[in-house]
Amino acid sequence: MPTNCEAVARHVLPLYRAFVAKELIEKHGYTQVQAAKKLGTTQAAISQYVTSKRGHKGIPNYDAVAPDIQAAAVEAAKRMAEAKMNPDEFSGSFCDLCTSLRKAKKVP
Repeated sequence: MPTNCEAVARHVLPLYRAFVAKELIEKHGYTQVQAAKKLGTTQAAISQYVTSKRGHKGIPNYDAVAPDIQAAAVEAAKRMAEAKMNPDEFSGSFCDLCTSLRKAKKVP
Protein backbone atom coordinates (compact mmCIF):
# COMPACT_ATOMS: atom_id res chain seq x y z
CA MET A 1 0.00 0.00 0.00
CA PRO A 2 1.48 3.38 -0.99
CA THR A 3 2.15 6.05 1.61
CA ASN A 4 0.25 9.34 1.50
CA CYS A 5 3.24 11.10 -0.05
CA GLU A 6 3.50 8.47 -2.78
CA ALA A 7 -0.17 8.80 -3.66
CA VAL A 8 0.01 12.60 -3.78
CA ALA A 9 3.25 12.52 -5.78
CA ARG A 10 1.73 10.14 -8.32
CA HIS A 11 -1.24 12.40 -9.02
CA VAL A 12 -0.44 15.94 -7.89
CA LEU A 13 3.26 16.32 -8.77
CA PRO A 14 2.72 15.93 -12.53
CA LEU A 15 -0.04 18.55 -12.43
CA TYR A 16 2.15 20.90 -10.38
CA ARG A 17 5.00 20.49 -12.86
CA ALA A 18 2.61 21.05 -15.77
CA PHE A 19 1.29 24.29 -14.27
CA VAL A 20 4.82 25.54 -13.49
CA ALA A 21 6.06 24.63 -16.99
CA LYS A 22 3.18 26.49 -18.62
CA GLU A 23 3.81 29.54 -16.43
CA LEU A 24 7.52 29.58 -17.23
CA ILE A 25 6.87 29.30 -20.95
CA GLU A 26 3.78 31.48 -21.35
CA LYS A 27 4.40 34.21 -18.76
CA HIS A 28 8.17 34.30 -18.40
CA GLY A 29 9.29 33.54 -21.97
CA TYR A 30 11.21 30.36 -21.24
CA THR A 31 11.84 27.77 -23.93
CA GLN A 32 10.89 24.17 -23.24
CA VAL A 33 14.57 23.31 -22.77
CA GLN A 34 15.05 26.14 -20.25
CA ALA A 35 11.90 25.12 -18.36
CA ALA A 36 13.08 21.50 -18.30
CA LYS A 37 16.39 22.53 -16.73
CA LYS A 38 14.61 24.61 -14.10
CA LEU A 39 12.28 21.73 -13.23
CA GLY A 40 14.96 19.04 -13.41
CA THR A 41 13.21 17.08 -16.15
CA THR A 42 13.43 16.61 -19.91
CA GLN A 43 12.25 18.79 -22.77
CA ALA A 44 10.03 15.90 -23.89
CA ALA A 45 8.27 15.89 -20.51
CA ILE A 46 7.76 19.66 -20.73
CA SER A 47 6.26 19.25 -24.21
CA GLN A 48 3.78 16.74 -22.82
CA TYR A 49 2.93 19.03 -19.89
CA VAL A 50 2.31 21.98 -22.19
CA THR A 51 0.05 19.99 -24.50
CA SER A 52 -1.82 18.40 -21.56
CA LYS A 53 -0.74 14.89 -22.55
CA ARG A 54 0.83 14.47 -19.13
CA GLY A 55 -0.09 15.78 -15.71
CA HIS A 56 -3.85 16.27 -15.99
CA LYS A 57 -5.23 12.75 -15.82
CA GLY A 58 -6.59 10.68 -12.98
CA ILE A 59 -6.48 13.27 -10.22
CA PRO A 60 -9.06 12.62 -7.53
CA ASN A 61 -10.88 15.83 -6.51
CA TYR A 62 -9.35 17.75 -9.43
CA ASP A 63 -11.77 20.68 -9.08
CA ALA A 64 -11.00 20.99 -5.37
CA VAL A 65 -7.21 20.83 -5.62
CA ALA A 66 -6.46 22.49 -8.97
CA PRO A 67 -6.82 26.11 -7.73
CA ASP A 68 -4.39 25.47 -4.85
CA ILE A 69 -1.92 23.74 -7.15
CA GLN A 70 -2.23 26.52 -9.73
CA ALA A 71 -1.58 29.22 -7.12
CA ALA A 72 1.50 27.40 -5.82
CA ALA A 73 2.72 26.90 -9.40
CA VAL A 74 2.38 30.59 -10.23
CA GLU A 75 4.48 31.48 -7.18
CA ALA A 76 7.08 28.78 -7.93
CA ALA A 77 7.41 29.88 -11.56
CA LYS A 78 7.81 33.50 -10.49
CA ARG A 79 10.54 32.56 -8.01
CA MET A 80 12.29 30.42 -10.64
CA ALA A 81 12.15 33.21 -13.21
CA GLU A 82 13.67 35.60 -10.67
CA ALA A 83 16.44 33.04 -9.94
CA LYS A 84 15.18 32.67 -6.38
CA MET A 85 14.40 28.95 -6.65
CA ASN A 86 16.56 26.11 -7.95
CA PRO A 87 15.46 22.53 -8.79
CA ASP A 88 16.15 21.31 -5.25
CA GLU A 89 14.07 24.13 -3.77
CA PHE A 90 11.33 23.27 -6.27
CA SER A 91 11.20 19.79 -4.76
CA GLY A 92 10.83 21.37 -1.34
CA SER A 93 8.03 23.58 -2.59
CA PHE A 94 6.17 20.46 -3.65
CA CYS A 95 6.53 19.02 -0.15
CA ASP A 96 5.08 22.26 1.23
CA LEU A 97 2.18 22.05 -1.23
CA CYS A 98 1.56 18.39 -0.33
CA THR A 99 1.50 19.22 3.38
CA SER A 100 -0.89 22.10 2.79
CA LEU A 101 -3.27 19.98 0.70
CA ARG A 102 -3.19 17.17 3.26
CA LYS A 103 -3.90 19.54 6.17
CA ALA A 104 -6.86 20.94 4.25
CA LYS A 105 -7.99 17.32 3.64
CA LYS A 106 -8.06 17.89 -0.13
CA VAL A 107 -5.88 14.85 -0.79
CA PRO A 108 -5.41 11.55 1.10
